Amino acid sequence: MAGTGRGTAARGLPLGVRLMRRISGRGLPRPACPVAVEHAIEVPAADGVILLTDHYMPLTSAPAPTLLVRTPYGRGFPWDFLYGALFAGHGFHVVIQSCRGTGGSGGSGPEYEPCRSERADGQAAVAWLRRQPWFSGTLGTIGSSYLGYVQWALAADPPPELAAMVVQNGVHDLYGLLFPGGAFALEDALNAAASLSMDRGFGWFLLAMLRLLRHHRRTARVLPLLDAYPPALGGRVGWFEEWLRHPDPGDQFWQGLDAGAAADGLKVPTSLVTGWYDICLDQTLTQYHRLVAAGCEVSLLIGCWTHTSGFSADLPVTFGDALAWLRAHLCGDGDAPAQPVRVQVGGSRGQWRDLPSWPPQTITRHWYLHPAGRLASVPVSAVASSAIHYDPAAPTPSAGGPILNDHTAGVVANNPIESRPDVLTFTSPPLTGDLEVLGPVGVSLQVRASGPHFDVFARLCDVDQRGRSHNVCDGLIRHRPGGGAPGHGEAGGGAVTVPLSSTAYRFAAGHRLRLQVSGGAHPRFARNTGTGEPPATATRLASVDIEILHGAEWPGSLSLPVAAEDYSASSTAPVSAHAAPSA
Repeated sequence: MAGTGRGTAARGLPLGVRLMRRISGRGLPRPACPVAVEHAIEVPAADGVILLTDHYMPLTSAPAPTLLVRTPYGRGFPWDFLYGALFAGHGFHVVIQSCRGTGGSGGSGPEYEPCRSERADGQAAVAWLRRQPWFSGTLGTIGSSYLGYVQWALAADPPPELAAMVVQNGVHDLYGLLFPGGAFALEDALNAAASLSMDRGFGWFLLAMLRLLRHHRRTARVLPLLDAYPPALGGRVGWFEEWLRHPDPGDQFWQGLDAGAAADGLKVPTSLVTGWYDICLDQTLTQYHRLVAAGCEVSLLIGCWTHTSGFSADLPVTFGDALAWLRAHLCGDGDAPAQPVRVQVGGSRGQWRDLPSWPPQTITRHWYLHPAGRLASVPVSAVASSAIHYDPAAPTPSAGGPILNDHTAGVVANNPIESRPDVLTFTSPPLTGDLEVLGPVGVSLQVRASGPHFDVFARLCDVDQRGRSHNVCDGLIRHRPGGGAPGHGEAGGGAVTVPLSSTAYRFAAGHRLRLQVSGGAHPRFARNTGTGEPPATATRLASVDIEILHGAEWPGSLSLPVAAEDYSASSTAPVSAHAAPSA
């Protein structure tokens, strides 16, 4: 029934998938047809490697479009439910394929490396689809995280049958994911590596995560990293070590691993989904702007989600959005969104907002850093400084934010972090009215440091009337001497711009804005050892004193893109010379 290659006989959905569909069915549209599935079909790649594939079939007599899902995490839970059962039940053939080297597919071994073969293997999967009697010639793709990367890889040379894409929390630039701001994303890299054990089943995945939890603290504490990580991952992992050994974005190693340019000329209608606390937020917004510039039909959905939370309680939102998009572009009977952008505004009276584009029209407001921890609407006049001592032997810890570990990601109380002596805070007076921030947030500082190697971590927080501080968005820059790396400063400091992520957030009247500045957020980002040694092999630690300079010549500031209608309602702060859409 499924075409070439050996596979199991087609049968009904497994019991576990049926149970998931029943448990999670609240708020989801009822299936339109029954579903059968054929497992472990052998699909050849261009070089002959066998890629195991499952085919979920809608049991209907009408021609049905096909959805291609390619994953390194195995073809079982949650993909068998989220994509196989749910979408096949609404009239789509769903083909779920294990990427090379994973889930029983060939190509494993010491030479295996994530992301290297996805362009060619995706094209081979489509070539196989063309030979299947049930393939109607209409193709869509869907998937989250790495499952988004394989979509961008396929879209680099989009097959003529490709009529729609749904990229959920997707990554396109591996280096950007692993070295945001120039620092190694240690916690996320470890979680990403451990999560690949999903391809062996949920039991193996659970054991891998428990092992990582057991050895996580030691991995974060011991140097060099190259020798510290193996217990956390159950042994040495060649491609993980290659990530560590190549911290320079211009290194030959990273060539061919950024699939983002596929969006530059793409004409395939594309739906993008992410969360304000998703590690892929910035990459998703980059692709959104590329698609808009290319004249591509694109929709954007952003909730108050972490990397995976949009597929739990808010599954009706994410599934409904994807189903409508795919039916509109593959079946011709779905409803396209009334507005191309839909965002959930966090904070006070959070609500969904439909917009014509992102970011919307805003006014940039500047809040200035003053000594003694003040954040004010006017620049400071007297020369002064605020200082911290960063000790990599006792690094400033991370708390919440956009990380892969859903148990610790997202919004958390920041007061314990802010009470540390190695964290500076700058706090505004209480707002006299609600203040809505819509777009990318930025921090500009003049920094002076006792050494040339240091990080600057900045975070915007919301402080309520009881003094409780919660994170909104953040960013980090790794300073290196020479001006060729993020920060572009001279040895020992200089002008530093820290781009914080975009947000949609409403600060309530009576709340205060707070900006945190510190020398790191460990182990979310690997600590800066202060010595300039390569991150993989560094063993020496050097502390650094970091000063934030204040004065008329150095007006350190927090820049907020504020909704125009909120400007007059809140306490005054200087605005940019002209009101224009935020970049």
